[in-house]
Amino acid sequence: MKKSKIGSPLPVPGLMQEPSDPLAPIAPPTADLNLANHFLIAMPSMQDPVFGGTVVYVCEHNENGVLGVVINKPTDMTMQVLFERIDLKLQAGLDMPIVDEPIMFGGPVQDDRGFVLHTPGARYSSSLTVTDEVAFTTSIDVLEAVAAGDGPQRLLVSIGYSGWSPGQLEDEISRNGWLTVGADPRILFDLPIEDRYVAAMKLLGIDPLMLTSEAGHA
Repeated sequence: MKKSKIGSPLPVPGLMQEPSDPLAPIAPPTADLNLANHFLIAMPSMQDPVFGGTVVYVCEHNENGVLGVVINKPTDMTMQVLFERIDLKLQAGLDMPIVDEPIMFGGPVQDDRGFVLHTPGARYSSSLTVTDEVAFTTSIDVLEAVAAGDGPQRLLVSIGYSGWSPGQLEDEISRNGWLTVGADPRILFDLPIEDRYVAAMKLLGIDPLMLTSEAGHA
């Protein structure tokens, strides 16, 4: 898989750091297809060790390529471990069950960096509003807000992201590598990780057990 040519999110101590520049606004894609705010669902026939069985949330699709985050491939790291690594202390008395939630493997690009999908609200240093219900942030201030008790109520943190150069994802879709469907934030933020693949398939009215390697894309 080629690395995306999309402007690279900036690194941080441990996992994330304060960037010097915000993310650039989304530019229009070169073709009519724009998959921002869509799920990419790996076909059951996909044997790729990185993307087999995954659902990817697409944050950005423009003339430079596609940027997304895998939402159903947990790592061994929890939010609690992440906070410790970046030296963030939770405000005393906070009841935060989210600290036990696993960090996702978001993809193979910049897999030593942290990225956050969350509900919009406060303004952060390097953040892209994808829709009224989903934002994508690469700056550590979103986690500082969580630790202080005033961060977004719903979030998903990943290590790394998934990137495709111009035309690459479209080619993979044409070869039946992926199904595509408009994203549902409830799947992204609320469902148990193990249920997200089947739930994304059901948005298309598809039972994954009925698919074969010859099925077409949506």
